[in-house]
Amino acid sequence: MIRNLLPALALLLTLSSGAGAAQPEDAGVTPVEAAPAEIGNPAFNAFLASIRARAIAAGVSPTTFDRETAGLTPNERVIRFDRAQPGGGANQAPSPTLDFAPYKAKHVDSVRINTGRSRYQSLRPRLQRIEAQTGVPESIALAIYGHETGYGSYSGNFDTIRSLATLAYEGRRRELFTAELIAALKLIDQGVPRSRLKGSWAGATGYPQFLPSMVLRLAVDGDGDGRRDIWTNETDALASIGNYLVNAGWKPGVPWGVAVRVPETVDRAAFTPRLQSPRCPRVHARHSRWLTVGEWRALGVQPLTWPVPANDELAALIEPDGPGRTAYLLTTNYRAILDYNCSNFYALSVGLLADEVAR
Repeated sequence: MIRNLLPALALLLTLSSGAGAAQPEDAGVTPVEAAPAEIGNPAFNAFLASIRARAIAAGVSPTTFDRETAGLTPNERVIRFDRAQPGGGANQAPSPTLDFAPYKAKHVDSVRINTGRSRYQSLRPRLQRIEAQTGVPESIALAIYGHETGYGSYSGNFDTIRSLATLAYEGRRRELFTAELIAALKLIDQGVPRSRLKGSWAGATGYPQFLPSMVLRLAVDGDGDGRRDIWTNETDALASIGNYLVNAGWKPGVPWGVAVRVPETVDRAAFTPRLQSPRCPRVHARHSRWLTVGEWRALGVQPLTWPVPANDELAALIEPDGPGRTAYLLTTNYRAILDYNCSNFYALSVGLLADEVAR
């Protein structure tokens, strides 16, 4: 995987309009819709003209660039959504860290579990093949599918080209969104219709809610028909999710984590991380430092669910609802889920939904 893109990709995934949207725990602010921006089209057109040479140098055909940007206007709804995100407004104050339990109740609910079990059975032959190829459990791929787009029931209706052009022009993260706009134009050059490039306001598209650069690099042909269609082909979408996690470091045969009970006698301060994560530091700051599962068990940490990672597997402890309530030991595979969407609430919900679907 292209590691230097991960922070940007993780950030954008938290901006998705689907179930993987930014979570209160990680956002640190309460989104407030800003007033519509006054954007002059001449300036917007000048910006698009300024990146034309770069896009062509990157491999976009001049015809494609000119056709897809002709008559394009900025989308003020996208601007409002973006300015409501962390760092997007001058008057936003940090909010307190929230408990996981309310989020879990909403996102690992009976409807999502039962729908997932039904889809699990209908998709089983394809899921088994994907797991055999990637080592990513069927239930994990399906749980991400369920969280991102409700098992394919919604994937967003924002025009990807217009959203990315708007966000690039706005300038708060110009380099990131300009690169994604160019990637989206490359997809059109490769035969993806503009009408298919729909998704979240932040540019994520398809069943897996991939950014265009991820589609180019990580989407795969799951059914052998010679196409990589993550918009209408569930096999391709699920195989692409598996491929993403493999590139994020997924280790076959290792559970994502396990629910545990932590005794009151454990000195939590002794397990504070010694290093700060270079990406999503607030998310990783809620994890303990690494110990083996055997070392945690020797401290009296008791697994509450199954499967339990092997004693020699490294695991970090998280207590998302505070001491005295259900905690989790998280393996390195949990970090792969965080690469998909850097939110503890999201990653925990994916793991827990996967466990419920597979029961």
